[in-house]
Parts: sequence; C-alpha cells; structure tokens
Amino acid sequence: MRIRVINPNTTASMTRLIEASARAVAGPGTVVEAVTPAMGPASIESHYDEALAVPGLLAEVIAGERSGADGYVIACFGDPGLDAAREVAAGPVVGIAEAAMHAAMLAGRGFSVVTTLGRTAGRAHDLAGRYAPAGACRGVHACEIPVLELESDPTVLPRVVDLARRALESDGSDVIVLGCAGMAAFCAEVSERVGVPVIDGVTAATLLVQSLVTLGVRTSKRDEYAPPPAKPYAGALAGFGAPASSRLDSLRPIDWNGSSTAR
Repeated sequence: MRIRVINPNTTASMTRLIEASARAVAGPGTVVEAVTPAMGPASIESHYDEALAVPGLLAEVIAGERSGADGYVIACFGDPGLDAAREVAAGPVVGIAEAAMHAAMLAGRGFSVVTTLGRTAGRAHDLAGRYAPAGACRGVHACEIPVLELESDPTVLPRVVDLARRALESDGSDVIVLGCAGMAAFCAEVSERVGVPVIDGVTAATLLVQSLVTLGVRTSKRDEYAPPPAKPYAGALAGFGAPASSRLDSLRPIDWNGSSTAR
C-alpha cells in the first residue's frame, strides 16, 4: 500500500516532520511518501495562502495517480483543495482536520482545537461545522505562534500545554485537537501533561486512509466527485485543463513573473 502525504506548503523541513509522524503509525507493508509541492506558499495562514496552495497540491495528487498511489493525506489543518483532490484521485483522500475531528468524536463528547494563529480560528469553526455534530467543537484557541516558528521556538510546547489546559477548563471539553500539521510531534507529550486524549490529524488521517484502502473503499465517482471535465485553462494554469491522461505531463510550477517553469 502506498500513501502519499502531501504537505500543501513548500517548506521541506515541515514535510520531513510530517513524514516522520505518518511513518510512525503506518502498518507493516504501508509505504508513506511525503511530498512538498513545487509551487505555493511557504506556510498556510490565511485564505489567500490556502487558495494559492491548491494548484501545487493538485499537481502532487495527479503525480500520485500516475505513480500508483493508493490514497492521500492532505497535511494542512485547513484541508485545502480536499474536494478537488477527491475529483482527481481514484483512492481515498483525507484531510487532517477531517480525520482529527472525527477521531475526537470517538474519544469524547466535545473537543477544543489548539492552533497557531487566531486569524485561522474561523476556518477551524467552518470545518467543525462540516465534520462534527453541532456543539461538538467547544472552542478554538490560538497560541499565536506562526507556523514556520513551530520547529525553532523552544517555548512552543509549554505554550501549547498551557493553552490546552485552559481550553479544557473554559470549554468543558474532553479532547484536544491540534490545529496544525507542524504540531504533530507534540501530541503524545501534550496528552500526558494535560491528562486527556490529544489528537494529531497527520497520524489520524494516515491511519484512516490506510483503513479505507484495506477495506477496498475508493472515492465515489458518481456525480460530484466524478473526474473534472477537460476544458481550456489559461496562463500558468493551462496544464490543469488537459485531459486526465496527459495532465501531469503538461503541468509546470508557476513562475510569479508571469510564465511557467519546467519541473
């Protein structure tokens, strides 16, 4: 079984951390391949970032289809491009917010999200409305640490632990969901310190994709998730309009000076 874990941002060091977390839980015989898109933002901390991450993410899904990947994890808590990726992929595609929130509902009656920046809280609430019963997400709390500082800031772990404790107390929740793929490595230690289940979406999504592939469950191609029709796309996105059979060959990373570059 081959699971392609896509870090939708272009920071390779974060991809390596995500890959280590996914491989730690993958079963025998499961190959985890973590990839970094050739185009997109260095981190995803806004709607603008999220929108511009999607073309690079979809290019990696198309590449996975050509190389025989069995399923995909979208390793950003905003679950960017999730529905579009399901149109392109034959196998299951799971977002880490989706997986974490579903897992949290199996471990308690309500959960709190501990994330990076407060400006992303609205997106987390939107996703909770899609993935969890009404009222299950009791609150979203931000430690106000930028994504790219999670690796280097020595205060991250104690701040996340303190924020998780305060979230449990203020929200009356049973479970903590970590709201960023870059927090994956903190999961076990935060859980030990706060005394409740703490869910990391990277590991939850990896195991969920693995389970779906084992069950033989593929993305339904009826109606909404049918392959997108080929049609002309202009400019740097021209390759995305090619027929599915040749789409990867025509894709090129975006050069923001207005042209495309060879991959």
